[in-house]
Amino acid sequence: DINMRNIEFNNDEFYHIYNRGTDKRNIVMDENDVERFFSALKILNTINPVGSLYENRFRKDNEIESKDQLVEIIAYCLNRNHFHFLLKQKVDDGIVKLMQRFGTSFTKYFNHKYKRNGVLFQGKFKAKHINTNEYLLHLSVYINLNNLTHYSELGSQTSKLNRNSWEEYVGKSNNRICSLNTILEQFKGTQDYECFAKETLEMIRKRKYSILELDFEDLEAGLPNLGELK
Repeated sequence: DINMRNIEFNNDEFYHIYNRGTDKRNIVMDENDVERFFSALKILNTINPVGSLYENRFRKDNEIESKDQLVEIIAYCLNRNHFHFLLKQKVDDGIVKLMQRFGTSFTKYFNHKYKRNGVLFQGKFKAKHINTNEYLLHLSVYINLNNLTHYSELGSQTSKLNRNSWEEYVGKSNNRICSLNTILEQFKGTQDYECFAKETLEMIRKRKYSILELDFEDLEAGLPNLGELK
């Protein structure tokens, strides 16, 4: 069976996907690694056969048809030693196929570049079904602002290698990976979403513990009900 987890991935449903480096090691070491990470994520997200990632990097964005995608990427966050994705599955086994392709491709790249062997990520990727719209909206903030636990200004970064989809949501990025409409169509505009995100972040910070600082053992046990933050 392609999916060995105790979770069923259904088409048109949303999932929080996350993992970290084995032994909490870094999974990106420089800007080239970050570029490769997102190139792989974007190029491998297709129902069609994929050849060389190097060759595919020269395709125009409009050659990657939305109708051919395995998943819709709603939000993402890459930190030096872990990542979070918010995904909507579009075709049967789309999430598992993408994550298997991505994990294999990026591990081969990383191991070749840094002359190492073995696994890069800590086991199989982790997944949680997002079963309410309220949860979906708050989770988009959690992922978009994952780097901002200790910063008050939106757009601050804890590392130059950290990346998230926040700039896509506020119209400051020309490199589009996300499908934004799922979230933004529920707000009057980007400024309205930005206000919602700031309020949500403040509510997260006021909890006895910060959702943004939960370790992965806590995440595997299931995130707190983000709807409680409203």
